[in-house]
Amino acid sequence: MNSKKEFRKEVLIWTLLFLVMVLAPLYLALVGHDRPGRGFLFEFGVGLGFIGIALMGLQFVLTARFKNVAASFGTDALLNFHRQAGYVAYGFILGHVVVLLAASSYVWNFFDPRVNAPRAFALVSVLFLMTLLVALTIWRKRFNIPYEWWRISHAVFAFLILFIGLAHILMVGHYISELWKQVLWIGLAAFAMGMLVHVRIVKPWKMWKQPYKATNVWQETEDVWTLEAKPAGHQGFSFKAGQFAWITLGSTPFSLQQHPFTIASSSEAEGRYEFTIKELGDFSSTVKEVDPGTKLYLEGPYGAFTLNPKAESAFFVVGGIGITPVMSMLRTMHDRKDQRPCKLIYGNPDWKSAVYSEELSELEDYLNLEVIHVLENPPAGWNGQKGLISREMILNELPENCDNTEFYVCGPEPLMDLAETVLRRQGVPLYNVHSERFNIV
Repeated sequence: MNSKKEFRKEVLIWTLLFLVMVLAPLYLALVGHDRPGRGFLFEFGVGLGFIGIALMGLQFVLTARFKNVAASFGTDALLNFHRQAGYVAYGFILGHVVVLLAASSYVWNFFDPRVNAPRAFALVSVLFLMTLLVALTIWRKRFNIPYEWWRISHAVFAFLILFIGLAHILMVGHYISELWKQVLWIGLAAFAMGMLVHVRIVKPWKMWKQPYKATNVWQETEDVWTLEAKPAGHQGFSFKAGQFAWITLGSTPFSLQQHPFTIASSSEAEGRYEFTIKELGDFSSTVKEVDPGTKLYLEGPYGAFTLNPKAESAFFVVGGIGITPVMSMLRTMHDRKDQRPCKLIYGNPDWKSAVYSEELSELEDYLNLEVIHVLENPPAGWNGQKGLISREMILNELPENCDNTEFYVCGPEPLMDLAETVLRRQGVPLYNVHSERFNIV
């Protein structure tokens, strides 16, 4: 963000807009409604259902990868919010059923197939699908479900939940018996589900017209590789240092194999994109096998973890492969001859795991940069920092005036939690702290 005022303004606008969209179904239900009430608890349960289905509809918008929205909060933060909002939506819909069952004995007849089979089947189906969706999201890795299959099942379940939930609302019809309300509800649901079409069909179709090719792959450390890609027959895209792109390897952009990786190269190197990737899963472990000339597709750029051109200095707290967006920033500063003061605290298990160690040493000669390596298992004769990056290490290296410094935190979850807490307790303004978490998939 460029200023405290702009940061607060954007957060306020998007927060209010989200709340309006969540509460809009309640307002629409009450407009023109003149039927007698059925008791506070009963109507409260109905309200929970309306909010729950509204939250589910907004999930499609949150994952549609609109760059103007992601630019305000960062794609990682947006998708983490999507995950938490999904849990909340599940709670509201579950609460809808529980409260109504507690509010009236009449509702128990709702589940009697002899009385109300279609509506009962729709509601039970929504609860079952939401429970399955949440369970697979929480325990995907424990069940060893491949990311690609989880991704398609996630989309299918979400689509069915919204579709069947809409059918349930239309069949109940108590608050939306008017034709115009039914048309509006159908239109809003169609718009939400259209976001899925936007991501899964429209975006890949646009990418299909602008392919890229792998030009080189080289090894950085024992389990870290860099893939270089260039546009094939077009100019590619511009990006800000620190942003990332979704990569799809192969001859079609409609593949389920789509994964986000930070662009590690300088933003000044037009038409050339480097992705430094650590072997952590099925897909990332195959990067080293990519042959030069292999077709691939890039969707981007995304992310708000970028260097503020107006900042007087930068302070980085990084662990492991979290160095990649920072490397893009430092390489860009080198190409621009940017001499703003920068300090980097870089933690790794050992020296051989420290990606870009030689290049960082060279950049210290060209930039106004100080690199502080922190090793858990240092080699014999090591004179640098030892162990894990700690609160004391960060506090000892902080600049005297934090108001004019931009702070960047990227790496493992515990490190990020620690660094963010330290900076917050030191009174560093929230809009001066930038975080990038690699857990958005």
